[in-house]
Amino acid sequence: MKTIERKDLAIGQLVKVVLKQDQRSGNLTEGVILRFLTKSPTHPHGIKVMLDDGRVGRVKEIVE
Repeated sequence: MKTIERKDLAIGQLVKVVLKQDQRSGNLTEGVILRFLTKSPTHPHGIKVMLDDGRVGRVKEIVE
C-alpha cells in the first residue's frame, strides 16, 4: 500500500481515515478534510487530519 503524502491531499478533499478508537479494528470513516494536524510531509501511520464534522483521524485512502 502506497504511503499517502501531505502534498497529495487538499482541504475539502474526500478521504477515508481511521479514527483513534478504530485503530485496533481498522474501521474506516469517510469525511472531508477541514485542516491538517500533521506538519511533516509524510508519517508512517498516515497524515493526521480534522474532518469537517470535527473528528480526527489518519488518512488511509483518498476517495476518487
